Amino acid sequence: MAPAPARRAVLRAAALVAAAPALASLTVGRATATPATTTPAAGAPAAWTLRPFGPEDVALRKSVFTAKRRLMLDFGRGYDVDRLLQVFRANAGLSTRGAVAPGGWEGLDGEAGGNLRGHFTGHFLTMLSQAYTGTGEKAYADKIGHMVGALDEVREALRRDPAVLSVPGRFGTAAENVRGSYQFVDLPDTVLGGATAVTLAARVKPSHHTAWARILDFGDDTTRYLYLAARNAQGNPRFALTTSGAGGEQSLDGTAPLPLDEWSHVAVTIADGTGILYVNGAAVAKNTAMTLTPAALGTLRDHWLGRSHYAADPVFAGAFDEVGIWSRALTAAQIAELRDHPAAETSAGAGNLAAYTFEETTGGTFADSSGRDQHATLRRTWGGPSHPGFLAAYPETQFITLESMTSGDYTVVWAPYYTAHKILRGLLDAHLGTGDARALDLAMGMCDWMYSRLSKLPASTLQRMWSIFSSGEFGGIVEAICDLYALSGKAQHLALARLFDLDKLIDACAAGNDILEGLHANQHIPIFTGLVRLYDETKETRYLTAAKNFWDMVVPTRMYGIGGTSDREFWGARGAIAKTLGDTTAETCCAYNMLKLSRMLFFHEQDPKYMDYYERALYNQVLGSKQDKADAEKPLVTYFIGLVPGQVRDYTPKAGTTCCEGTGMESATKYQDSVYFQKADGSALYVNLYSPSTLTWAEKGITVTQSTGYPSEQGSTLTVRGRTAAFDLRLRVPGWATSGFRVTVNGKAVKGTWTPGSYASVSRTWRDGDTVRVLIPFRLRVEKALDEPGVQALFHGPVNLVARDARTSFLKVGLYRNAALSGDLLPTLTPVPGKPLHHTLEGVEFAPFSEGTEEPAHAYFHRSEPTVVFGGTDSGIANPARDDGTTLLDAIWAAAPFRNKGALIKHVRSTVDAWVAAGLLGAADGRGVVDAAKQADYVS
Repeated sequence: MAPAPARRAVLRAAALVAAAPALASLTVGRATATPATTTPAAGAPAAWTLRPFGPEDVALRKSVFTAKRRLMLDFGRGYDVDRLLQVFRANAGLSTRGAVAPGGWEGLDGEAGGNLRGHFTGHFLTMLSQAYTGTGEKAYADKIGHMVGALDEVREALRRDPAVLSVPGRFGTAAENVRGSYQFVDLPDTVLGGATAVTLAARVKPSHHTAWARILDFGDDTTRYLYLAARNAQGNPRFALTTSGAGGEQSLDGTAPLPLDEWSHVAVTIADGTGILYVNGAAVAKNTAMTLTPAALGTLRDHWLGRSHYAADPVFAGAFDEVGIWSRALTAAQIAELRDHPAAETSAGAGNLAAYTFEETTGGTFADSSGRDQHATLRRTWGGPSHPGFLAAYPETQFITLESMTSGDYTVVWAPYYTAHKILRGLLDAHLGTGDARALDLAMGMCDWMYSRLSKLPASTLQRMWSIFSSGEFGGIVEAICDLYALSGKAQHLALARLFDLDKLIDACAAGNDILEGLHANQHIPIFTGLVRLYDETKETRYLTAAKNFWDMVVPTRMYGIGGTSDREFWGARGAIAKTLGDTTAETCCAYNMLKLSRMLFFHEQDPKYMDYYERALYNQVLGSKQDKADAEKPLVTYFIGLVPGQVRDYTPKAGTTCCEGTGMESATKYQDSVYFQKADGSALYVNLYSPSTLTWAEKGITVTQSTGYPSEQGSTLTVRGRTAAFDLRLRVPGWATSGFRVTVNGKAVKGTWTPGSYASVSRTWRDGDTVRVLIPFRLRVEKALDEPGVQALFHGPVNLVARDARTSFLKVGLYRNAALSGDLLPTLTPVPGKPLHHTLEGVEFAPFSEGTEEPAHAYFHRSEPTVVFGGTDSGIANPARDDGTTLLDAIWAAAPFRNKGALIKHVRSTVDAWVAAGLLGAADGRGVVDAAKQADYVS
């Protein structure tokens, strides 16, 4: 049962401020751990000078945010989470309850064989937790409880030896081998008994069409063996034996596939140099030149049902009903009897070498009824976990293999610690959101297991691992481990977090050396959020300095106008913007992680640049990455956001369940998390985003309600209700707000001149009903690509306006034609009636990037101002340019705003004189430019 909303807040606060016991110094390599610095008074790390409000404290009001969130809430509420749990249950050999994995990255048939499976489940848990704490809706808590309970069962199953999964058979019961379980049946090495003639028979129900899955495989290695495969390369059954590897196989191949999810009887007889393959009682292949017999192979080491000696071959997926081995070749008539009857009821009788009927319903041993005591055992191909805390949707082998890798190959190992992070984060959020102790226990176990592995490795091995592209990626695991440490106080958890230090990256960034070119962006961004949390817990300034310097290496030098970063997932050189525009720019995960880092840095240092960036990325890339459409199966979130002309966004990328869809689910359920912050001592309230919402500030006994249509409305109204309370109200003055920023309290203007990119502070004792009005005039402006100033993006206030046009070449756009004396370019555009923030220019519609449509769009255009134009008056004179690309009109309008027309004309004259003197403009043309400026009419 889920706790009530009020109790949820208590649970969450208690978890966040859990007192950590004093810890003795703990040496980890060159670093020394110190006690956890989370304090009950702050409810957050003591190093934070600001602290956030809980998601339950900030209620969103009707807006673009609630519309997008509703789509994700509906998706989360309706999705069958057993589909996500399928891969976990399969890995543990448990029943998957008929669920079908989502596919894409969450299934064995997805990219790289599903080597990242399990990550989406972690994202989903976080999304559900945020949905629950943000809405209080019990349905989300119920899903969390179901998922946590299932994961607890999975871990318990992995701790034990595998047990039979009993299912109905053709006769009686059968043993199912779930695809993805990596389980097989191990027979004794005496099972063949030195037979020179043999019959091998099995009744099976294959559940998957993969080639080379073995019904049985007896051998030593890939040199000496015999096998019966359910499907060869052509999809048909095959029997083969050899003493000299694949090239020496003597074989029998069927002529048709075994049907999936149906019982089939397959048998092989070998005697007197002849082998015959039977399927469902009928002979389908015969080889009269089989000189090898089982006896010729000698004593073999392994005798397996469902497993191949070729490591790349899949484990058999399906069910075994009966397997028999005879020391003679049964007749065709006897084989036909076996098709329709249990062996013991036929003239052949049960196999005299071995006979398994799989009647067991518990345990992992299968009885042999031949009388020879050849009892079999169910095993895992990978043995079992190295530690009882292990939890994953695949074997521990990915983690083991990574330790010896020297270069990345995601088809072999795909970021196992990244996936572990998603699961760990999801469990922590489940615990913080609902108080589920099982989730915390699972998270603690995972960290204990990781410490048991990583603490044994040399420092050089760890540095090599974390430097490997893709395979060594570990996401935001350090942040999550530090958050767990704040709850557990266990020294080894902090020590574990420090084992992920990638020293060459940390040291370079701490020293201000930009080494980002060529690095995978999303592999590295979350590292720095973890470093900030390490600083919180250790006070080692190297960590915080590295994170702050890193942020400045991305913003703005590697940032696109929408706030995104990366080109084909990697970083280019500093300032490379226009040259990197393509259809695989701005991976959505990067924006998500940059927002997390910006938020975390702002908790330490209230530099407005962090919240300016937050607004940019949130109102543009993050909102625009979510399609404005309902879907029961997919979250509909972009992976890449291509910024080439005419690009259409893909909201169902890479067959689904990608990293960006995972972070997209999270983003759409936490839009409220950075609207308001408070000073750690409660002396100030920061309003970072102008978003319609209601804050409940329990400690002050007040609510603050924002009423606004922002960004369609150029301002916001804040109303304080409740007790009398003294505090500073700090209102963000956006960096783009160059046309003024005005504040009134109860209708009276607050005196002050506030610089764009700062916070306006209103200090007073607030009383019930006090009303604050914030006015933020917008301007239409351009942002130039750092490497090619003629390539530009268009903004109205915080909103990136994209041109909706199917052409795939850059549009040529002129904006000075009707520029206002204020410098605002908006009069050049024509507003679209009934569509806020939509405008047209020369027949092309410009619309907010945040709208999640599938219309082709241009986020960048080529600026084209061929002639000098003022107030709609075209002088006919060419608009000259300097070597750096700055045009005469650029130089004139750079001085805006102008007090009046006379001030503009005066500046036009002085600019023209300078350009004429520099030989950039002829004297006659200069006079023509001044005359045009005089003749024009201007919008003020």
